[in-house]
Amino acid sequence: MATFRAEDGTRLAYRDDGSGLPLLALAGLTRDGRDFDYLARHLGRDVRLIRLDSRGRGGSDWAAAETYTVAQETRDALALLDHLGIGRAAVVGSSRGGLLGMVIAATQKTRLLGLCLNDVGPVLERGGLTRIGLYVGVAPTVATLQEVADRMPAAMPGFQRVPDTRWQEETVRHYVQLSGGVGLTYDPALRIGLDAALAGPLPPAWPLFEACAGLPLALIRGANSDVISRETAAEMHRLRPDMVFAEAADRGHVPFLDEPASVACIHHWLRLVRDAPPVAG
Repeated sequence: MATFRAEDGTRLAYRDDGSGLPLLALAGLTRDGRDFDYLARHLGRDVRLIRLDSRGRGGSDWAAAETYTVAQETRDALALLDHLGIGRAAVVGSSRGGLLGMVIAATQKTRLLGLCLNDVGPVLERGGLTRIGLYVGVAPTVATLQEVADRMPAAMPGFQRVPDTRWQEETVRHYVQLSGGVGLTYDPALRIGLDAALAGPLPPAWPLFEACAGLPLALIRGANSDVISRETAAEMHRLRPDMVFAEAADRGHVPFLDEPASVACIHHWLRLVRDAPPVAG
């Protein structure tokens, strides 16, 4: 794992594997670049997969709580591209990572080759966000990682027919074994911003989606997602009939991205990215 410094001095960690088409992978609110390990197994060496641990997550430094914002994390993602000398990249973003991708489209579109959204869109369902808010920043009250893995099926609504080995993989990506129990792999202060957002109305962000015009675009939705509704996905497809779209069966928020439908969608989208002319800002 390599590191670089953000504009405010925060040390950020990332993984950079492969060569060829640069694909920047941005994870969700409490997750890190390891979320894309499953996808990495299905990408050829002609894709340069760059997995960022956003500030406060994974191997990156914890920072001031007021910097855990979509705006700052978007600047961090672009700073990583600058650090690597990459002018344009395709972005695959899961949940919050997809929001970062849409903000890049709205503010620095010329940095994007295309955008793949994993279970996120311009309208987020309050019920799903409220469910997420119940556990963000709260360490499990168990002694071992195995106990966490055993509870994963009940704690992850919408996920069906998931083998036990996958829940064990998920557990070690999102929790760490401590001497006195189980801890988190992210800064608990991340919940402050989520609580603030849920305290008021959740305005739709259709202008961010519309800013993706002209970019090769893809959407993967968990068939059982409680964060992005079928109605929102249908409206996104209506506005962008050329958008590559897939539903991952037996998955909630967020799909693992190694489901057959997800892999096929991403490969289709990557072909479009390779063939598309550069988009003007």
